[in-house]
Amino acid sequence: MMSPEEQLAELRRGAAEILLEADLLKKLRKGRPLRIKAGFDPTAPDLHLGHTVLINKMALFQRLGHEVIFLIGDFTGLIGDPTGRNATRPPLTPDDVKANAATYESQIFKILDPARTRVDFNSRWMGAMNAAGLIQLAAKHTVARMLERDDFAKRYRGGQAIAIHEFLYPLLQGYDSVALEADVELGGTDQKFNLLVGRELQREAGQEPQVIMTLPILEGLDGVQKMSKSLGNYIGIDESPQAIFGKAMSIPDSLIVRYLELATALPREEIASIADGLAGGMTNPRDTKVRLAKALVSQYHSVAAADEAARWFSETFAARTFPTDAPRFALPADALEANGRVWIVRLLTLAGAAPSGSEARRLIRQGAVEVDGEAVGDEDARISLDCERRLQVGKRRFLRVCAR
Repeated sequence: MMSPEEQLAELRRGAAEILLEADLLKKLRKGRPLRIKAGFDPTAPDLHLGHTVLINKMALFQRLGHEVIFLIGDFTGLIGDPTGRNATRPPLTPDDVKANAATYESQIFKILDPARTRVDFNSRWMGAMNAAGLIQLAAKHTVARMLERDDFAKRYRGGQAIAIHEFLYPLLQGYDSVALEADVELGGTDQKFNLLVGRELQREAGQEPQVIMTLPILEGLDGVQKMSKSLGNYIGIDESPQAIFGKAMSIPDSLIVRYLELATALPREEIASIADGLAGGMTNPRDTKVRLAKALVSQYHSVAAADEAARWFSETFAARTFPTDAPRFALPADALEANGRVWIVRLLTLAGAAPSGSEARRLIRQGAVEVDGEAVGDEDARISLDCERRLQVGKRRFLRVCAR
């Protein structure tokens, strides 16, 4: 059993900030399992590597003997976290939230120990709160404090709308910590304001304020914006071995070490050796990406699946052949025009090869779309589906497309 000081040293690794370290050490010295909370709004059905930065830290707390609460924000998800947004989020329906939440429960145990994980839903207490309770909660914060948030401040200065319900989000997230009597709350660095609200509300409720631990935000495959399902720059932990492997091979060289550090369970010594080799020009970045890709597939599938994905990738891209086992997508009949053709932009979005029409157009303009080995450069192109077509998007995405 690690001493409190040893636990703190282990937990500090990889964390962006701990507020306050002295408070965490004091809690660890109490000799009881701490209650560790991390909340996830089910705004999309898949967990991705960006989420796992937090979940891996939760798993470390478990290994140290503490209680982990994976909180699904099925109530707050109806509002939508305004953090980092320059506009109000479109609302989700209760059915959307319920469906997405169900997929979270099936995915988290790829990382967390089911026997030591408590899954909870904040609708359990928020659904029972009446209007009077919500008004009392809103009275515990001021508009001036809300406008200290960078994203709210920018929108206010820019004359962009801020809906009243968005001000409620940090209060509702903070109240979750009161309801759960959390000792520690984890979140991305962009969540610091919301986490601090939790400390304040706990203090108001007569509880010992939680310790805040923020974790780095993982950039997406584009190397610029945070990993996000809506931006299409993500690696989902429930994706196929080939998809995970291919996407990992597509990241910018500058992110290799960061992905190894934040998204894999490789030993720190090995990652440090890889970083030195890359910095000194002694290691081929492509070989290192293969190591990263195999590590990720092994974590979320198996070692055998990682070896098979590596073989598939090598054969497909070394020989520049279209994979025979590419997934098949059958286009609904009502998506076809009267002449049996389909607009290429519509095909890409319906097949899931592009998250939006604007992204589909961007891919076409960049020459990243091929049908039957021929580049499609016209955004208005219509593709005949009188037979199965081979669709390639970028270097890693392959689909066999036909009409239903």
